[in-house]
Amino acid sequence: MTEQIENSINNTIDEIRELAGGERLTVAFSGGLDSTLVAYLASKALGRDRVKLINVCFGPYSYSRGLEIVASLAERLDLRLEFTPGYEAQENVWKRGPSCNRCTRLAKLPAVRSGVLGLVATGANQSDTWGKTGIVIKDGFYAPLRNWTKAEIEEALSYLNIEVPKIGEAPVREGCKLKHLLKIMAKPSYHGYSVAISNEILLDELDGFSHTLANVKIIGPLSRNVALINVSPLPSERKRGRIAASLESLDSIDEVRWVEGPMVLKIIANPGLFNSPEAREWVLNGRLAPEFAFPIHARWVKSKNNRLETFQVIDCWRLEDDSAHSY
Repeated sequence: MTEQIENSINNTIDEIRELAGGERLTVAFSGGLDSTLVAYLASKALGRDRVKLINVCFGPYSYSRGLEIVASLAERLDLRLEFTPGYEAQENVWKRGPSCNRCTRLAKLPAVRSGVLGLVATGANQSDTWGKTGIVIKDGFYAPLRNWTKAEIEEALSYLNIEVPKIGEAPVREGCKLKHLLKIMAKPSYHGYSVAISNEILLDELDGFSHTLANVKIIGPLSRNVALINVSPLPSERKRGRIAASLESLDSIDEVRWVEGPMVLKIIANPGLFNSPEAREWVLNGRLAPEFAFPIHARWVKSKNNRLETFQVIDCWRLEDDSAHSY
């Protein structure tokens, strides 16, 4: 496997050098595994003076440690780093419902492009929609890792002895806070603030507690914010009570629930999503399930809200209580 990774690294370096054509290259740099590997390979292909990193700062929806980690990684890679804002565009995306893919396409990439001339390298890989298309360059964005899997990216970083600190939910995960808002953001000061502050509070409360997953999902109708706390393994009952009390003190949180076993989610879906079994399967098991502390099931309802382009989780209950609910 080491020989295979060496070949992948060398082939990608050669391709970057060829496609850059002697010009400068900008890397859309989140500080995650994918973009860190791209930044390293680009610097090897072109030299540090011809590579620039640009990070889209999502303001309150970025984890507090995120900027510190991004800056530290750029320094370790010895590459120039610039920041550009993107949270207003992100809020506009969420006005139509949760969608990480639309956020990348309509918020992150345009923010990068707005301040950059020439080719921009992204971390798109086989875990992304773009990676699966096999497209090399589109609209000035280049995907050098398009044929790489997540496992191969992690192995390459280990082989290169590049340690990437984790941003966000837990020691083994990374990501932005807004993806935990599982409904339309009709009012940023209410819906957006709840997901931004609650996830920071949770991580602060868990400081020193070993865990593999930690996030607060915000669900419920638009007029009510219900905080679902996901932590694996579950903390002690005493610690759970303290965390719940901290979240209940927030004006933007109306109710707090711990995810302590298999759950059923009531999900309102845009008609296009509702009528596609494959899309519903991906939302449930590809998008939502990996970030819940216990297995989840869904009860789907077709949306009558024309503003909703994706989905909204409006309620949840224990799986053992499922027969007592009507849909």
